[in-house]
Amino acid sequence: MRSTLRLTLFALATTLVAGCGFQLRGSYALPYESIFIAGPDYSLIVAGLKRAIRSSGSTRLAETAGDAQATFLPTVDAKEPIILSLSSAGRVREKRLRYRYGYRIVDDKGRDLVLPGTVELSRDLTYADSDVLAKTQEEDLLWRDMENDLVQQLMRRLAAVKPMPPMVE
Repeated sequence: MRSTLRLTLFALATTLVAGCGFQLRGSYALPYESIFIAGPDYSLIVAGLKRAIRSSGSTRLAETAGDAQATFLPTVDAKEPIILSLSSAGRVREKRLRYRYGYRIVDDKGRDLVLPGTVELSRDLTYADSDVLAKTQEEDLLWRDMENDLVQQLMRRLAAVKPMPPMVE
């Protein structure tokens, strides 16, 4: 009797979750057969994009820009901590972490396939002199979270855009 009730509740919960439109985020299908990611290999964003594209399976990651249908070019990669407020003693009380990342997607002749774009992320952080170590670790964690979020947003943008046909010169 008890196991039947559990099974019924599980089936009901599964039906409710499926009925609300919930589904796991799958891999992204990019509109390019092959893509080259320009940028240094030590960049966390470049490494994250390469990993995400490899896992998508639908797009080949090219070794050179000449072998690719499209080239992803980072244009801006700026991390800026901004002081929002100070205490009466002149010490930082609140900070905003802002991450700006610009990019272009071009063909083998350098023509834009997609309009250049920018992703801007920000997180607010309170600061206390008594918890310097903890707040420093929290700030590092927020930067890492923003980098992961940025890779996901870039993949969504790459998957959502339809390439413009290049202008004939």
